[in-house]
Amino acid sequence: MRAIRQHEFGGPEVLVHEEVPWPVPGPGEVLVRVRAVGVNFADTHTRENKYVQKAHLPLVPGQEVVGVRADTGERVVALTKGGGAYAEWAVVPEERCVPLPDGLDDDQALGLLVQGLTAWHLHRTCGRLEGGETVVVHSAAGGTGSLAVQLAKPMGAGRVIATASSAEKRQLALDLGADVAVEPDAEGLTERLVEANGGRGVDVVVDMAGGPGFDASLRALAPFGRIVVCGIASKEQNEVRTGHLLRHSRSVVGFWLFHTLDDPERRFRAPLADLFARAVRGEVRVVVGGRWPLEQAAEAHRALVERRTTGKLVLDVADA
Repeated sequence: MRAIRQHEFGGPEVLVHEEVPWPVPGPGEVLVRVRAVGVNFADTHTRENKYVQKAHLPLVPGQEVVGVRADTGERVVALTKGGGAYAEWAVVPEERCVPLPDGLDDDQALGLLVQGLTAWHLHRTCGRLEGGETVVVHSAAGGTGSLAVQLAKPMGAGRVIATASSAEKRQLALDLGADVAVEPDAEGLTERLVEANGGRGVDVVVDMAGGPGFDASLRALAPFGRIVVCGIASKEQNEVRTGHLLRHSRSVVGFWLFHTLDDPERRFRAPLADLFARAVRGEVRVVVGGRWPLEQAAEAHRALVERRTTGKLVLDVADA
């Protein structure tokens, strides 16, 4: 079968389109004929072996697919285990394989799996959003950010402040439901966020980048405010002083999607069912910002890391 495989760590050029052996499911696993694959920032970190989980070569990248189960013929969305998604066929743990309802197309399902589930938990599980609070969503035009903007008010936010790197991306965030959108540059960001909230500190910040923007956002929090970290796109780690947290009654919370699989029914399947229902009702939509055939995975990675995209990025496999 055809797949993208890498034999070394490095830039997008290490992603090679080649023939690889078919995967064989083991106990508790199912074989899925892949229709489309999601491209995520985590994939770019894995490509360089800088992700939370260390990778091993040779590697077929990717961890989210939409396709058809070989054994039942059901249309499903699924998370793989340790890669293997950038391929015509993928083996996935059965507990990570979720049937799709009628009325939900492949792209919507794919976008809700990683980005949608992340956005759901950022608000509900980690941010513990309360009625009327102000939420800041950084990278608001991206895959996770665009969904976090849409989910914020239905989950209780009173005001949504978005940041995005261009006027076009900020307009997209406004179109998706943000009340105001500001530039994300770290210099002056604290003041812009407070000004956008009527001169008051903000309650919840969703941060995917880290670096100086994290520090500026932390300073913008009101007492009892929370900043939720779900990515380090800047590749710059931050240090937080406990004295600062104590003095200002602020909290820093981390989120890694794969911890939801420790409690799959409550933290994986139930939130996905809620997201699917919202999407079918038209309350939330996945913004598809780019599509590439499987063999052009390297170009998809370049576009993502160069910030040339919005929304969900997809590799088409069915027609590869």
